Amino acid sequence: MKKILASLITILTVISLISAETFAISEQVLRIKDITHVKGIRENQVVGYGLVVGLSNTGDNSRHTQMTSQQMLSALGTVIDQSNYIQKGTSAAVIVTANIPPFAKEGDKIDVTVSAMADAKSLSGGVLVQTQLRAPNGEVVAVAQGPVTVGGLKPSMGGGARTVTTTGRVPNGGIIERDILTNIGDETTLTLILDKADYTMASRVAKTISTRIAPAKAVDGGSVTIQIPSKYRDDRVTFLSLIENQIVGAVSSKAKVVINERTGTVVIGGNTRLLPAAVAHGTITVTILSEVEPMAVGYENDLNAGVQYTEKQGSLIEMEANSSLSDLVAALNEIGVTPYELIAIIQALANAGSLQAEIEII
Repeated sequence: MKKILASLITILTVISLISAETFAISEQVLRIKDITHVKGIRENQVVGYGLVVGLSNTGDNSRHTQMTSQQMLSALGTVIDQSNYIQKGTSAAVIVTANIPPFAKEGDKIDVTVSAMADAKSLSGGVLVQTQLRAPNGEVVAVAQGPVTVGGLKPSMGGGARTVTTTGRVPNGGIIERDILTNIGDETTLTLILDKADYTMASRVAKTISTRIAPAKAVDGGSVTIQIPSKYRDDRVTFLSLIENQIVGAVSSKAKVVINERTGTVVIGGNTRLLPAAVAHGTITVTILSEVEPMAVGYENDLNAGVQYTEKQGSLIEMEANSSLSDLVAALNEIGVTPYELIAIIQALANAGSLQAEIEII
């Protein structure tokens, strides 16, 4: 009985190890389609100038808007002697923008964004008159028309929030006037662009594709060139479908700390480490240890993070080699350090060369 029980325990242990390993692997793999895109396959921006009409005295008082209204009515066959005959406040000059997706076809519908140009108070309840949307080369790619819906929040002077009504959208208000032609690669090759450049990931993508589908080469940290087999030269969609569903192993991200000083936000990458350093700041003393040590006199001990800290006059923050910045942050948070003080400490560590990570300030 004991032998049977021991065997069952052994089997369950093996199964649990296999399950854990499988789970770890499943969390460390990515599809190629989730981390790359095909070079040249992109959205196209279009813009136009138009009028929103039907406003209830919330339009602008611009002379230019009156002139535009006169020209529009003249094009529709209505004669108006002077533009100032048109009542102010019932219309507004707007800029209309949109992004056209790749492979868009004639007749497809898209959302457009409408933004007031002058002193209009609100576009709520207005209707966008047919507006031509042009590409950067001046070619008319789409037209837009329809009722404007507004939304969004903006802080008010009293600390509350009010709706921003000088910008709105026309859902499905744009219609594509011609097909958007996009070439997938050249005659014999296509190039995959990594969404985030990484030498290791580029190498893995190239190796995966070369092993399973077709010859591929990592040109640099951000692109992989693939030779298109002759049987797929006229069927590139199927070829790309095979490629984008291939699985590659994930790589550790570059150590980075992102700081937003306006909001006091700090985001720390998991690979961020510290070298020996000492920073004097306020009334806080923090010691980060490579391993958890017994509780010292005058110290509180955080066994989970391996961090010891105290608070006393004339602070000193000490970091030993290979300590974790996340541990430091946890300790500082425990004693009530504000985000802005944390930002100051992190920047000081970076200036001293202790912080082994890239700092990005947004």
